[in-house]
Amino acid sequence: MASGAAVSACVLAAGQAGAAEITLPPTSVTAALRSSFVSTNYDGPADDVNDFVLDSVRLQIGGKVTDTIGFSFNTDYNSVTSEVVVIDAIGQFTFSDQFNIWAGRFLPPSDRANLHGPYYGNAWGFAIDGIQDGYPFFAAGRDNGIAYWGDFDRVKVSAGVFDVPSTSAANGGDGKEVVYAARVHVSLWDIEKGYYLNGTYYGDKDILSFGAATHSIDGDTSFTIDGLMEKKLPSGGVVSIEGEWASYEGKSGGYMPGGVGGFDNSDGGFGLLAYLFPQKVGIGQIQLLGKYATNTYEFPASPDVDRDQIEFDVNYVIKAFNARLSLFYIDNSFSGAPIADYSQVGVGMQLQI
Repeated sequence: MASGAAVSACVLAAGQAGAAEITLPPTSVTAALRSSFVSTNYDGPADDVNDFVLDSVRLQIGGKVTDTIGFSFNTDYNSVTSEVVVIDAIGQFTFSDQFNIWAGRFLPPSDRANLHGPYYGNAWGFAIDGIQDGYPFFAAGRDNGIAYWGDFDRVKVSAGVFDVPSTSAANGGDGKEVVYAARVHVSLWDIEKGYYLNGTYYGDKDILSFGAATHSIDGDTSFTIDGLMEKKLPSGGVVSIEGEWASYEGKSGGYMPGGVGGFDNSDGGFGLLAYLFPQKVGIGQIQLLGKYATNTYEFPASPDVDRDQIEFDVNYVIKAFNARLSLFYIDNSFSGAPIADYSQVGVGMQLQI
C-alpha cells in the first residue's frame, strides 16, 4: 500500500567489450515494521503475560510492466503464526480512473478498516474488536480473485468475485461456491482517490466520507457501513471521528478472540475520537485517541454473548505513518462467553521506508 522511492535496476553482462545492458521499468521497494511490548492481565486464575512481540514485518515491491499494466507483490511476517506469507500478488490493469481491473491476491472490496490495514489506521489496535476487517480471508484480509473498481469524482465503486478458505478446494473448502464482494464509497469534502483508504490523514485532507460494503457466500450475507470525518482546525490541531457498524452472517464473516467459533451471526459497531495537537514536542506531535466497540454474538444452542472493548492511545506521530510510537491501553469484557475478561497495556512502534 505504501509507495517508496523509485529504484532503477539493470543487469550488466560481464566482458571487456560490447557489454549488454538491460533496463527494467521503474520499480518501488518498501519495507514496514510493527513491534510492541504488551502486558496482558486476565481476570481469574490465568497467569498474566508480558511479551515483546514482532507484530508484523512487510516487504513490498511494485512496478509498471507497461503504462497500462502494473504489478504489486507484498509479504508479511505474522506473530500469531510465526510465518512469512504472500499477502499481495496483484496484476493491475489501469485503463482510466473509472476503469481498473485487478486480479490475483489482494484486499477485496470491504470496510474502510480492511482497506487501510494496521499500517494506515489511526489506533494501534487493529481488527481485534470483532467488527473491523471481519470478512473471511486467506491472509491479512486478502482473498484470491478478480475485481473491477473505478473513481467517479466523489463516488468510488468496486466489485469482484473471490475465493476464501471455505470456498477453495485447494484449501479444504467445497470448491463450488465463491464470494461476491462490493463496496460503494462517497467523499463529501476532499476526495479520497485510489483503491486503498486511510484511517487518518493527519490534517493533510479534510474528510467527510461514507462507505458501505457487502460479502455474500452461499446465501450468507454480511454488511458493513463506515464513516470518517477529519478536520484541521484553525489552531492547526486535527480532530478525527470514525465509526463502523457491521453485521456478519455465517460463512460470510465475524470473529471472536482466541479462535472461539460456533456462532451464527454477530452484530456491532465502534466509534473513535482522536485529536492531534498542533505543537511539536521534540521531533513529533502528540495525538490522544479513544475508541469504544460493542458486539453481540448469536449462538444456535446457547445464549448470546456480548463483548465490549475500550481503547485509549497516546500516539507520538513523528512522520505520519512512516514513524510513530504508541502507548496504548485496551480493555475487553465479555458477558456469557467462555473467555475471561482481560486488559492490555503496551508500547508500540511503527516504521516504514
